Amino acid sequence: MKKTNMIIAAGVGFAAGYLAKQQVDTMQKMTPEKALKQAKEAFKKEGPINGSWIYMKPEQFEKNGLLYEAYRGGVTRNIDGKNIQYEFHLDADTGAIIESREA
Repeated sequence: MKKTNMIIAAGVGFAAGYLAKQQVDTMQKMTPEKALKQAKEAFKKEGPINGSWIYMKPEQFEKNGLLYEAYRGGVTRNIDGKNIQYEFHLDADTGAIIESREA
């Protein structure tokens, strides 16, 4: 009887842990990797890119009087034989590009 109770308890514990992880994942901010992937896809609509980077730690960013928790990153493009760099800020919650400018 003790083995059965232990197996049931382990199963219930596993199920509770799995459900808790699912809830945390849905409430978690966008990862820097996913945010960079979204930004690269947006920049690729205007042409090919050569390289990209992103800071892994979100930072406070103010735009038009609004304060965002944002990732900072950049991409490099080769236009007419010259490497041109662009920097951007992405909303850490949604991955939306808040600002983009040539560096």
